[in-house]
Amino acid sequence: MTEPHLGGSYDQQLRFARWAEDEGLVSFARCDHYLSGRDPTPESTDAFAVLAGLARDTSDIRLAVLVSPITFRLPAVIAKNATTIDQMSGGRFDLGVGTGWMELEHQRLGIPFPDWPERWERFEEALDYLDEAFGDGHGKHDGEHYFLNADVKPKPTGLRLIIGGSGEQRTPTLAGKRADEYNFFICPPEEAKAKIGVMRKAADGREVEPTVMGGALVGRTRSEFEERLASAAAERNITPQEMEDRYADNGHPVGTPDRVAETVAALEDAGVERIYVQWLDLSDFEGMAETLDIVRGG
Repeated sequence: MTEPHLGGSYDQQLRFARWAEDEGLVSFARCDHYLSGRDPTPESTDAFAVLAGLARDTSDIRLAVLVSPITFRLPAVIAKNATTIDQMSGGRFDLGVGTGWMELEHQRLGIPFPDWPERWERFEEALDYLDEAFGDGHGKHDGEHYFLNADVKPKPTGLRLIIGGSGEQRTPTLAGKRADEYNFFICPPEEAKAKIGVMRKAADGREVEPTVMGGALVGRTRSEFEERLASAAAERNITPQEMEDRYADNGHPVGTPDRVAETVAALEDAGVERIYVQWLDLSDFEGMAETLDIVRGG
């Protein structure tokens, strides 16, 4: 599974998505951000527009937005985007939604960013709205922030709902009750197991797929790994050891294949069923392909 952060050009993302499809990966996902804190600011495209294009330019792989903040779009717009891509892809679209967290991009682009309690309130209400919009027949919702009184068409055919976030209680509980997939940032196995346990308790027998998303810093040999490690550390103005410790402490796959296999196995033992490997540099296709191959145990 691959997930480009921010996106880069459409042609770059198409190349990655087609590679993932040819390799038999389950899903191609991209985040929904318009800016990042990195300098210089990388090229950023719109997630829904890109995924609509990929819906026509790929055949079998699932496509996901991981995840869309409810601060960017009204739930009516989210619903229309989602059902359109679902239709264009033949039912291969997964809609990820969350509260939003990157205040910086909202400030710089002039997008309102309510405080945390209001964002959570809007998030829960947006889920109610989407349930009504996606359900059979006439949908009705009259809430504090959103209103619906219409038979919204088209209806989704294969759309799955992903609820994403890194909270330890509220998000996994909500995902257990309402989502098809629960996604959170990669973390140490014991933390992942605890979050999945909260989700499973709330699911009460419902089938919900627990997944994680995060970067990987790997190499076929120790020397290859150390070269990549040094480059990544230099970009962040820290030492290679600090960089390695940071990745390892946060549960990311790091190191040579044997060590990576141990990390992946520990996450699987904790209950994780899918890993989305985040890749930031879309100009480095070969690095991405080798990284994914190592994480997959190739």
